[in-house]
Amino acid sequence: MHNQTSMPTFLLMGFSEIRELQILHFFVFLALYLTAIIGNLLLVLAIALSHHLHTPMYFFLINLAMMDIGIISVIVPKSMAISLLNSRWISYFGCVTQVFLYFLFGTSDFLLLTIMAHDRYVAICNPLQYETIMHKGACVQMVAIVWVTSLLYAILHTCGTFANTFCSIAVKQFFCEVPTLLKISCTDLYLVEVGFLVISCSIAVGCFIFIVITYMQIFSTVLKIPSVHGQKKALSTCLPHLTVVSVFMCTGFFAYLRPPTYASSDLDVAFAVIYTIIPPTLNPFIYSMRNKEIKTALWKLFDHSSKSFSRVVF
Repeated sequence: MHNQTSMPTFLLMGFSEIRELQILHFFVFLALYLTAIIGNLLLVLAIALSHHLHTPMYFFLINLAMMDIGIISVIVPKSMAISLLNSRWISYFGCVTQVFLYFLFGTSDFLLLTIMAHDRYVAICNPLQYETIMHKGACVQMVAIVWVTSLLYAILHTCGTFANTFCSIAVKQFFCEVPTLLKISCTDLYLVEVGFLVISCSIAVGCFIFIVITYMQIFSTVLKIPSVHGQKKALSTCLPHLTVVSVFMCTGFFAYLRPPTYASSDLDVAFAVIYTIIPPTLNPFIYSMRNKEIKTALWKLFDHSSKSFSRVVF
């Protein structure tokens, strides 16, 4: 085929050709999307309006919620539009934007989860120096580094991907996923992006090892706490984070550690749904279920909202 780099559109894969199933897919994704957006926004509001939660852990949690909103907003609305309008086309610029924003929010999400592991380590293993190490300025600098690094990383991968010549417009995935785009490349330039992905996965594995070692030290310290209540309190701040990391890493590694020549399958799509949609949807519930402070903040938020509504109505 001729040079497809300047082509106006790509063709994404739909979940079904049956109209009834397309409508079902739309409503399922709509429910998941609204759940994720509302859950993360409530988490942000509850923390922002509770002054006693203005601590490093909750500062990072607010940023994580914002990143989760970004991740799911990049992928899900377009997929819902495909099913509702029965049109699988996405513009070239739209595909570039999806790749860039997905890497921006996805990378920042993962880097922040790594920093949050360090925050829990300092809080539990070195509590006397916690305020000195994790002061406000340091936390702001960490988050700024996360965003700048993620921006550069997103630019790198977006340029590396779309420098290729594409021999097909059919993307066998429900969004513009880089490994899937590389499969339809017909130039050797795709090897450059493959190299970027290999380096990125190596860094991700390094971060994962750092998180594992960090939690081994945390659990070792927790086991030394003489009080059972103290152990439970310490673990209550760690288990939600560890759960989120596990889901994010396991599904993400499945998608990106395999070679780009790997045959596409329904299993790829299923895992793509899991690692792009499930974590942003579950994160607010995971963090609020085992955290009494967030529960209290949410109840206060609902109580304040109901009282305000009553004043307006009556």
